[in-house]
Amino acid sequence: MFELLWDALLDALIDGVKLLPFLFLTYFAMEWLEHKAGKKVNVWVSKSGKFGPLIGGVLGVVPQCGFSAAASNFYAGRVITLGTLLAIYLSTSDEMLPILISHQASPALILKILLAKMVIGVAAGFLVDLCYRKKQPEHDHIHELCEHEHCACEKGILKSALVHTVKIGLFILVIGFGLNLLLEFGGEEMLASLLKERTILGPLLSGLAGLIPNCGSSVVITELYLEGALGVGAMLAGLLVNAGVGLLVLFKVNPDIKENMMVLSLLYLIGAAVGIGASFLLG
Repeated sequence: MFELLWDALLDALIDGVKLLPFLFLTYFAMEWLEHKAGKKVNVWVSKSGKFGPLIGGVLGVVPQCGFSAAASNFYAGRVITLGTLLAIYLSTSDEMLPILISHQASPALILKILLAKMVIGVAAGFLVDLCYRKKQPEHDHIHELCEHEHCACEKGILKSALVHTVKIGLFILVIGFGLNLLLEFGGEEMLASLLKERTILGPLLSGLAGLIPNCGSSVVITELYLEGALGVGAMLAGLLVNAGVGLLVLFKVNPDIKENMMVLSLLYLIGAAVGIGASFLLG
């Protein structure tokens, strides 16, 4: 029992430590924008925001979980659009790429999966922005985010960034520890048995599994696909919605719960729809 608790805590600590540099750099950048850039941020975002889904979709393919966490913070501060956030979430590969490489998957297969995630992320991001652009704020909310988190913004950029990083880091550590415990107590095996369903339920269930903010879900989905126990559609659905700890950070830093639920729903619907479509087209 003690060994299980220790393993769950150790995994959560390792994941948290790896994430801290990304969190700190994100908050430092946001504080710099708030203190130094001022109104120039609005001009920069208004000029480059329409290309956000393209940039986010391409950068999201890079195998690291910190980018999705950074994107959540930037969205909460209204530095990026909803479409850009979803493009990053959909293209983020989390633990998928290391697993594919470790299993010596063919370069062609790896490239196809990465390109599929990137193209779907970019296309979905532009479509979402096209539909929601008029509903999104035209100014950044970095200052409001700072006030909501009750940080010491007035005492300097470095201190404020550190406060944000510690608070979010501890939050992720606690949640990660709980999720690891669930997986340690048979959750991973149960997840695998559910995802082996080859019918239309495959993409739907795989999409739900992919929403789990833990690297374990992406590992299970990738492993099952490589073993032939999971079809292309279910694999895509699960890996598309798997945004690492991005969603976890979003629900922590963005006070609008309804908006967070909308992001969650859109992410799942896009992933499930693409997965079901791929099941019919590719088998």
